Amino acid sequence: MKNKKTRIIAVVSAKGGVGKTTTAINLAMALSSFGKETILVDANLLTPNIGVYLGVPILPVTLHHVLKGKKTLSQAVYLHKSGTKIIPASISFQDIKKINFEKLPKVLAELDGTSEIVLLDTPAGLSKETIAPLLSADEILLITNPEMPSITDALKTVKLCEELHKKILGVVVTKTNSKNADIPLKDIESLLELEILGIIPEDRNVKYAQAQKNAVVSTHPTSAAAIQYKKLAAELIGQNYNENIQENSFVDLIMRFFNIK
Repeated sequence: MKNKKTRIIAVVSAKGGVGKTTTAINLAMALSSFGKETILVDANLLTPNIGVYLGVPILPVTLHHVLKGKKTLSQAVYLHKSGTKIIPASISFQDIKKINFEKLPKVLAELDGTSEIVLLDTPAGLSKETIAPLLSADEILLITNPEMPSITDALKTVKLCEELHKKILGVVVTKTNSKNADIPLKDIESLLELEILGIIPEDRNVKYAQAQKNAVVSTHPTSAAAIQYKKLAAELIGQNYNENIQENSFVDLIMRFFNIK
């Protein structure tokens, strides 16, 4: 039964390969671990990835079936073992045909009141396929890498969101590595004129988690990336977050941060 206002947040990046889907999955599961009712929607209707990431690429009912009027939205909701509810999209080329992207905002509006937070994993780029989920959202979380091509595309996304009158919560900078020639964070904030809400380090445990068809916050909860995703989730809901590190020595923490251990 609908009884509350739901925050619908689109996880967005104009450039592919920046970690957008990984961020959406881990953020959703981190929010669930904090006791927040969370629904993760694969709003990437042409090249969906959430089902693939989680080891269930083919499901009987998807968002595509809902958009075609064959199923109701409630029939497309699946409960993940993390407690996160997931609405997947279809990877079938046949299902992609004749999809009306303009129906998406109306369909997703049905989620209002059904949970506390809805996260939309959106397609990369600046096409009509991207605009539909943006129109469905109340707030935008922008994902970028600390590299100029990614930041340049992020700036285009900022301009698009401004034209659509969408509130951008801030930026999440992924795949950071002190050994690389990363653009300084203060320069990223200056270029995008947005606050950096999260900094996700390059972490091999993310790959290990993907191999296990799961989120790194679940498989490696004390890894560097997992801790930062949990901090990001806490930031979004206005909570303080401190990882329980009482049993770890300073050396242990340094080794864990650099994935030596």
